[in-house]
Amino acid sequence: MSHPKKSKYNNFANDLHADCENCFGLCCVALPYAKSADFAFDKNGGIPCPNLQSDYRCKIHRDLRNKGFRGCVVYECFGAGQKVSQVTFKGNDWREHPNLSDEMFKVFPIVQQLHEMLYYLNQALQLDRAQSIFQKIQAAYEQTEHLTYQSPHSILELDISLHRAQINNLLLQTSKLVRAKVPNRSKKKLGRGMDLIGANLRGANLRGVNFRGALLIAADLTGADMRLTDLIGADLRDANLSGVNLTGSIFLTQAQLNAAKGNRNTKLPDHLRIPDHWL
Repeated sequence: MSHPKKSKYNNFANDLHADCENCFGLCCVALPYAKSADFAFDKNGGIPCPNLQSDYRCKIHRDLRNKGFRGCVVYECFGAGQKVSQVTFKGNDWREHPNLSDEMFKVFPIVQQLHEMLYYLNQALQLDRAQSIFQKIQAAYEQTEHLTYQSPHSILELDISLHRAQINNLLLQTSKLVRAKVPNRSKKKLGRGMDLIGANLRGANLRGVNFRGALLIAADLTGADMRLTDLIGADLRDANLSGVNLTGSIFLTQAQLNAAKGNRNTKLPDHLRIPDHWL
C-alpha cells in the first residue's frame, strides 16, 4: 500500500521556492541590510533597493555576486514573496497602493518564516525513517499552511516564536529518527551549534552528525562523507564542499549551497542543484 505522503507533499519545486515573477520585489524593499561582505551598501527596511526596477526586476540580477550583493544571491523566501503579493494582498502592489505598503512589509518576514517551516516539514514528510511521527508532522504542516492564508491583521497577531518552537520540536524528533542507526558515526566531538569556522575537515567521516546551527564558515570539507547529516540553520558561507557526499542529508536548503563553494563532484539530495558559480 502506498504511503500518503507521496501524493500531496512532494512539492520542493513549486510553492516552497521563490517565484519572483509573481512577487512585488518584497525582499528588495521590506528587508534591511548593512554594508558588509554580503551587501555593497546600507539599506533600511521599507526602502526600495536602488537596483529594483519599476517591473520589480533587479537591474544587476546577472551580476549580483560580482557587484557585492552576495547576500541577495543566497537569500530564499521559500515562496513567501508570491504568497504575500498574490494571496495575502490579492495582487495589490505597494507602489499602486501605498496605503498597504507598511502592513505588507511587516507581513512578509512573518510569512517567510512560516514558509521556511513548511519547507522543512515537507522534507520531513519524505523521510521513511520518520514514518512513526508522520501524522504529527502532517498535522503541523496543515496547521502552518493554514496560518499563511490568514488576513494581514491575523498574521501580524501570530506568536511566531511559539509556533516555531512547536515545529522545531517535531524537526528535532525527525532528525533523531533519521540519524539513529547511522553506522560508523564519527568519533569527533562535532555537532549542534559548534564554532567550526575555518575548520579542516577534509575527508572526514561526518555521517549522521547533527550540524544544527553550526558555524561552518570557510570550513574545508573537501571529500567529506556528510550523508544523513542534519544541516538545519548551519552557516555554510564559503565552506568548501568540493567532492562532499551530501546525499540523504536533511534540512539542507538551496540558499545554504549558494553560499558555499563546491564542484561537479559534490553529491546532493535530489531536490537540490549545483549552484551556477560552482561550475
